[in-house]
Amino acid sequence: MKRHTSSFLTALALAVAPAVAGAHPLDGQVPLANRIDLDQSRADRDRAREDQERAREDQERAREDQKRAREDQERARDEQRRGRDEQTYERARNAIEREEWSRAVEQFSVLVSDRAPRADAALYWRAYALDKLNRQTEALTSIAELSKSFPSSRWLSDARALELQIRQRAGQPVSPDAQSDDELKLLAIQGLMHSDPSQSVPMLEKLLQGNSSPRLKERALFVLAQSNSTRAQDVLGRVARGNANPELQEKAIQYLGMNGTAANRQILADIYQSSADIGVKRRILRSFMMSGDRSRVLNAATTEKSPELRAEAVRQLGMMGAREELWQLYQKESAVEVKRQILQAMGMSGDSSHLADIANSETNPDLMRTAIRTMGMTGGGQAKSDALVAIYSKQKDPNVKGAVLDALFTSGNADTLVALARKETDPVMKRRIVEKLALMGSPAAQKYMLELLEK
Repeated sequence: MKRHTSSFLTALALAVAPAVAGAHPLDGQVPLANRIDLDQSRADRDRAREDQERAREDQERAREDQKRAREDQERARDEQRRGRDEQTYERARNAIEREEWSRAVEQFSVLVSDRAPRADAALYWRAYALDKLNRQTEALTSIAELSKSFPSSRWLSDARALELQIRQRAGQPVSPDAQSDDELKLLAIQGLMHSDPSQSVPMLEKLLQGNSSPRLKERALFVLAQSNSTRAQDVLGRVARGNANPELQEKAIQYLGMNGTAANRQILADIYQSSADIGVKRRILRSFMMSGDRSRVLNAATTEKSPELRAEAVRQLGMMGAREELWQLYQKESAVEVKRQILQAMGMSGDSSHLADIANSETNPDLMRTAIRTMGMTGGGQAKSDALVAIYSKQKDPNVKGAVLDALFTSGNADTLVALARKETDPVMKRRIVEKLALMGSPAAQKYMLELLEK
C-alpha cells in the first residue's frame, strides 16, 4: 500500500511541476527553451533575408559594372574605328596631293564601304581620282551614290561641278591637268596678293566655287586671309561659316586663327556660337589658341555643356600655359574625364605645384595617380622631387606609391629612386624600384646595381 501511495505522489509531483513553473501548454505559454529556439530562428531568417538582399544588391552592382564596362569597351572600339578611319582618310588625301590616283581610289573606297563618318567626302574624292584616271563612268557612279546617300552633304556642290565637267568632256580624250598648269596658277595667285583687291578677290572667289584642285583652293584661301580688304574678309568668313566643303571650311577657320586680328577672332566667336557641329567648334577652339584668345577658350572650358568640347578647351589652355585658370577649373569641374584632361593640361603647362596639391587632396584614387604620374612630365627640379618623396612616404597604397615611382622614372630622377630603394623595407616595393633603375642608364643607377651585386 505504501508503495502504491509513493508512486501516486511521484506521478502527481511530475504532473504538477510544469504547471507550477508556468509552462504547461494549457496555460498558452511556450517553454523557455522553445522560445529561445524560436527567437534564434527568427534572427537566422532575418539574417538570411539581409544576406539575400545584399547578394541582390551586389548582383545589381555587378550588372551595372558589367554594363559600364561594355559601354566603355564600345566607346573604345568606336574611338579606335574613328581613329583608323581618320588615318585612312588622311592617307587618301595625301595620295590625292601626290597625284597617286589609283591609291586614292582604293583607300577612299574602303571608307565608303565602311560607311565612315566622312563617307560623303570619300565619295567625292573617289570620283575626283577616278576622273583623273579617265574612268569617267565610275566617277559619275560615285557622284550619283553621293547624291542618293547624302542628299544634304556639303560636298554636293563640288560634286555637281565635277559632274558637269565630266559630261562636258564626254566622248573626248581626257588627260589629267598638267602639273605645270597648276604651278602657273599658283604663281598668278601669289601675284594677286599685291594687285587691286577689287579685281583679284572676285577671281579668287570664282576659283573657290569652281572645280580647281584642292591645293589651288587652299592657296586661294591663304591669299584671301592675307588681304585686309573688306571683301576678301567677307569671302573668307563665308567659307569659314560653311559655304564650301568641310575641308575648305577647316582651312578658313585655321587661317582666321593664324591672322588673329580682333575682327577675325570675332568672326570665329560668331561661328562658334551659331554652329552645332562639334568638329567645327573644336577647330575654332584651336584657332583661338593660335590667336592667343585665352578668354574665349576659358569661357568655353567653363560654360560648354559638351564634355568633349570642355576637354578640348582645357587642352588648348594647357598649350597656352594658363596655369591658374586650369587650377580654378579643376576645383569646379565634376566630370572625371574632364578633370583628367585638366591634369594633362596642367602637365603641358608645367604646373607641378598644383599637381602636387591635387595629389595630396584628391579623393578619387584614379585621378590622384594621374596627377602624380603627370608630375613626372613637368619641370620643378628639387621641389618636385621633394613633393613626390613626401607623397611616397605618406601613402600606404602600393598603387599610389607605384605612381610616384613612375613619375620619378619618367623625369629621369635616378638619385631619388636610389635613395628610396635604400630606405625601402617592403621587398615588393624595393623590387619595383630596382626594376626601374635597371632601365636607367644614369651613373647613380649603375652604381646602385653594382652595390646590389656585391651583397
